[in-house]
Amino acid sequence: MPRGKPAGVPCVQLRPDLSCALFGKPERPAVCASLRPHAAMCGADRAEALRTLAAWERATAP
Repeated sequence: MPRGKPAGVPCVQLRPDLSCALFGKPERPAVCASLRPHAAMCGADRAEALRTLAAWERATAP
């Protein structure tokens, strides 16, 4: 996504199992490679992480 990923739009590089198709590859965007997950982002489990990310997506939507 050359111009970034708009809020609410899944990354085009997500596989059906939600893994990144570019993980570990040189073409992976710098913003993705530099992301360092934190407890505030991840929460206690996947469901909590998805709720947090969805809230951040809503908060930053145009």
